[in-house]
Amino acid sequence: QVQLVESGGGLVQPGGSLRLSCKASGSIFSINTMGWYRQAPGKQRELVAHFTSGGNTNYADSVKGRFTISRDSGKDSVTLRMNSLEPEDTAVYYCHAEGLDYADDGDPGPYKYVELWGQGTLVTVSS
Repeated sequence: QVQLVESGGGLVQPGGSLRLSCKASGSIFSINTMGWYRQAPGKQRELVAHFTSGGNTNYADSVKGRFTISRDSGKDSVTLRMNSLEPEDTAVYYCHAEGLDYADDGDPGPYKYVELWGQGTLVTVSS
């Protein structure tokens, strides 16, 4: 069973920096997209940054120029570097991935679609 294991997060002052890391633990046939979402209190979960299946990156307008997402050569882990943090960045950050895994017995094809979420890590930006 594949899981996304997150690390990083915590309390930082406005203008500070943090780094979040996420790694897929366990075997999976392929990971096609991987990145980060966040959910602030009272708000819907939103995309922060991710790698598309084509290898491109997408960022939320609110974090462009401040956050940078990167991934390792094996494409099963991502790191989000967050600079110039603002109180509005306070949220629970979730690692997310989509991909293919080997199908279960009785499934019509050799692979099945999987969507994975990490447990979430809290980022608090406050003085």
